[in-house]
Amino acid sequence: MMPAPLSSLGATRSDIRARHALLTPESHEWIRLPDWPGAELAVLVSPDMGARLSLSLLRCPEPVAAPPAGAGIARFVFCLEGRAHLPDGTVLMPEDFAFQPPGCGAGLAADAGSRLAVFEWPFAARGPVPAALSGRLDDCPGRPIHGDDWVEVRKMLPEDPAFDFEVNVMSFRPGASLPYVETHFMEHGLLMLDGGGVYRLDDRWYPVQAGDAIWMGPHVPQWFGALGRGPARYLICKNFNRGPMAPRG
Repeated sequence: MMPAPLSSLGATRSDIRARHALLTPESHEWIRLPDWPGAELAVLVSPDMGARLSLSLLRCPEPVAAPPAGAGIARFVFCLEGRAHLPDGTVLMPEDFAFQPPGCGAGLAADAGSRLAVFEWPFAARGPVPAALSGRLDDCPGRPIHGDDWVEVRKMLPEDPAFDFEVNVMSFRPGASLPYVETHFMEHGLLMLDGGGVYRLDDRWYPVQAGDAIWMGPHVPQWFGALGRGPARYLICKNFNRGPMAPRG
């Protein structure tokens, strides 16, 4: 007889703290919301936990047709599986992405069987709001971090002052790590895409693997080291191009 999974015995790796959180798949609650007809969502990061952004996973048991984000809200979509469709006819395949600024009037459709990661946040305008854009991760150049070619970042949004957010994919060869423990006023939402390792958040050390999500609040000490035989990758966002006193939304 197979033993019962730990989740059925009241155990989970998820850990929700005042300034950071680890959200692991065995504790995901899949719900339906009117803003995403046809989709099931696991809302992993939200303002209810102290964040100023949201990170949701979407799975599509049937075709999805979603309206634009709410007033003043920007949206970034990363396709994990299947296909998503933008109003201009662009089709997002796995590891393609789209940025939809507030007020653009653009919604989103997705085929049955698709999976998406969606960030939303109150946009902090600085001059004209940038236009919507889309692209594919493979077309974004990889750059070494602090001269270490075992740690690479691919930036999907332009480094332009009009943008108030940064969304990147970080890649680590086995055994590679961030060069130091970071502390800063920006916050992060993160989704592990491949591989695994150890994430330090505040004074805690968390084993993490593909499918795990993390919220890191402002000024939380943070560090990651990749473990295992294969590379590790994660999708990560942060507020960008705005000082700590800039209004958000």
